[in-house]
Amino acid sequence: MIKVITYGTYDLLHYGHIRLLERAKALGDYLIVGVTADGFDMARGKINVQQSLMERIEAVKATGLADEIVVEEYEGQKIDDIKRYDVDVFTVGSDWKGHFDYLNEFCRVVYIDRTEGVSSSEIRTEECTLNFGLVGELPALDKFRQESTYVNGVIIRGVYSLDNRLLSKELKALPTFDKYEELLEICDAVYIYSSSCFHYEQIKLALLRGKHVLCESPLALDITQWQELKRLARERKLVLMDSIKTAYSTAYCRLMLMVKSGAIGDVVSVDSICTSMSNLRMSKSENFPYIWNSISEWGATALLPIFHLMGIDYLEKTITTRIQPNTDDFDLFTKISFIYPKGVASMKIGQGVKSEGELIISGTEGYIYVPAPWWKTDYFEIRYENPSFNKRYFYQLEGEGIRYEIVSFVKSILRGKAYDYVDDQISEAIVRVFQDFTNHKYKLI
Repeated sequence: MIKVITYGTYDLLHYGHIRLLERAKALGDYLIVGVTADGFDMARGKINVQQSLMERIEAVKATGLADEIVVEEYEGQKIDDIKRYDVDVFTVGSDWKGHFDYLNEFCRVVYIDRTEGVSSSEIRTEECTLNFGLVGELPALDKFRQESTYVNGVIIRGVYSLDNRLLSKELKALPTFDKYEELLEICDAVYIYSSSCFHYEQIKLALLRGKHVLCESPLALDITQWQELKRLARERKLVLMDSIKTAYSTAYCRLMLMVKSGAIGDVVSVDSICTSMSNLRMSKSENFPYIWNSISEWGATALLPIFHLMGIDYLEKTITTRIQPNTDDFDLFTKISFIYPKGVASMKIGQGVKSEGELIISGTEGYIYVPAPWWKTDYFEIRYENPSFNKRYFYQLEGEGIRYEIVSFVKSILRGKAYDYVDDQISEAIVRVFQDFTNHKYKLI
């Protein structure tokens, strides 16, 4: 019996996929089909996959062509599978010609011509074209613009800013609008990266105009306003999503899974630090009356691992801050401490104080160390009492998680179902912390 193996993502299975499987089947007597796992696809840059792993497996199974289906999860698995299943022929589309010649050492390699004119990427683009508007004052908007080019169907139509002087050269090259309403007229969705004091009004106006919204967390500075925005989004069947790019980075996602699987036992403490020395966000003038303070810059990011791992049901919260003289609520440094029924957590943030931006998660059996800057890391280490058991994990950092966040946002719009990694409970908990700070419920140092 001649065994044949082939691999693919098989997203939005179409005639081209089926034709390729038929020709692979004709090369032998028994066809094994490897379907790539979501994580492996992300690691090799395929980020706009619309269907889950199980949906893609079911689609391949429904063709009736596969005698056996395996899941491809790691680099080098092809060699392992060829040996394990005693494969005679490895085959893949001709667009990979030459790439897998090294497998000739283990079996015969055959490249099959692909069906012309059929592409999952094209199908995804046809299925969804979303016109985006960018809203904000900071050059960070340019990162979103850059990362959006990796997601099929996303088109940036223009920018609205309270101060165009703070836009990058690339953003200034886009159509800019003096009125927010004018931008909303030509968009299906907006991405908001503005000072948190503007979020409520900017989100509300977009929702009232029937636009989907992806906004940097927090969505509001008052819990009543947050509830109003969420209700408005539900009533109008619109997607309103917190943007915290770290939640979508591969390393952070793997870190959360490992902790929750018990890799370090029960979590007892989480310590999260985010600081910078940038003065850009401290600007304030008569024409531009806002302050981008430390909690606006770092608060949501620093709170993310605390609420993900410790939950939102803390017993006590203490906010300690140092306010820059002659300003209203510009915190140079803020520390927030939480007490939980079975643990503690703390976050330190600052724009006028510099510290090591690390994340430490302490457990009953070990701890996890994530080096600075932890919010965009590609590496972390699990450490135990016996150093010989320590393990290091490395992951590709693609676009700081932004491109995966855009994919999740688009997917939520297309399917009418939330695919965000910052759920409503965490979103609400973040707003409650910001509300307390805004209402001066803190201790001054």
